Amino acid sequence: MEACRRILINGLASLNLAIDEDKISRLLSFIKLIEKWNKAYNLTAIRDREEMVRLHLLDSLAILPYIEGERVIDIGTGAGLPGIPLAICLPETEFTLLDSNAKKTRFVQQAILELKLKNVAVCHQRVEQFHPEKKFNVVITRAFASLNQIVELTAHLLSKEGFLLAMKGQRPDAELEQISANKVVMPIAVPGIEAERCLVRIESLV
Repeated sequence: MEACRRILINGLASLNLAIDEDKISRLLSFIKLIEKWNKAYNLTAIRDREEMVRLHLLDSLAILPYIEGERVIDIGTGAGLPGIPLAICLPETEFTLLDSNAKKTRFVQQAILELKLKNVAVCHQRVEQFHPEKKFNVVITRAFASLNQIVELTAHLLSKEGFLLAMKGQRPDAELEQISANKVVMPIAVPGIEAERCLVRIESLV
């Protein structure tokens, strides 16, 4: 794991993120868990550890500076991305990780236990059927659907001052034209990843 640690530490420095040693160890333990469970659960198509650090950890943590508020929900979390890396680094923030795939939510539950994360809850449900008692400050989605679908499916989860953060590849201009709400597109540079990345922030629609 030494090479992974080096990639992670250098990547965090490039992102100007100060993450302590305990959190770095937990992030690397999370990669080990994905690797271990991947054989049986097919969590991710990425099999190479070092690529996992770049495409899972650094890709997730690149949006960390844009997280605000006390309650965050990660929709379509899959193997816990970006939710678990963000929750490791933001222990004071409450995270809910939602996915409709039972195998993946079982893995996420196990990762929460093994990594001793006190600020994370997992929910096995479809987003349109999930109606929490308390709404969220931030809704995060990563490669989940088109922007107008995301807005439609998640609007009921956001608090009045809340906002949506949609992680995208190339700038989705055609999708942006279909959104009437206030929106900002921020280019994201992920260390070690050539492909374009951007983050779309859409203000609450309630």
